[in-house]
Amino acid sequence: MTNSVSDNDSFFTLSSESSGLFKEKNSKFHYFAFPVKNEEEIKSHLEVLRKKFFDARHHCYAYSLGKDGEVFRANDDGEPNHSAGDPIIGQIRSFGLTNVLIVVVRYFGGTKLGMSGLIQAYKTSARLAIEENEIVEDFLRSRIRVKFPYSQMNEVMKLIKNENLVIESQEMGLDAEMVLIFRSGLLEKVSQEFEKMEGVAFQLLE
Repeated sequence: MTNSVSDNDSFFTLSSESSGLFKEKNSKFHYFAFPVKNEEEIKSHLEVLRKKFFDARHHCYAYSLGKDGEVFRANDDGEPNHSAGDPIIGQIRSFGLTNVLIVVVRYFGGTKLGMSGLIQAYKTSARLAIEENEIVEDFLRSRIRVKFPYSQMNEVMKLIKNENLVIESQEMGLDAEMVLIFRSGLLEKVSQEFEKMEGVAFQLLE
């Protein structure tokens, strides 16, 4: 069986967390980058940083979610409008990334940077957070529940092996039942293969 995968399910994100420090005219910009999957993860990262850097004046951030970055936000957190969040999300988009959160925590150093100076400092901090990380290709994933008689076990396991499907859970009762995870570009092909198997029922999960 040869792989036939739709290529419209892929996107680029970061492989892990990264952090560092950028200084400009005595102001300190602590930058952090995180790969994220949802807004709950974003909220958790922001809460941790706010507790750790509780005495900082500004916790500016931007994030992008979804294959095409359709869910996004840029937050200036008290800095002049569009001087912090926009430069950060601009770097996320410049590198073609999504499912990414970048936070820049600023400690004021006593010298005002001006609008252009702030924009450049936040842009540089975001760029460094990305460059000191690793950009990786990732994929949208689908989950299905499949139920089948034991007589079809060999065929089901063959499909799982050939298409690199991941068994999230399985239950062995009167029939076998599994929840499978795989890249979304395979959904049509996997569905067609299951439809060919007698006695096999499957359901797409959210």
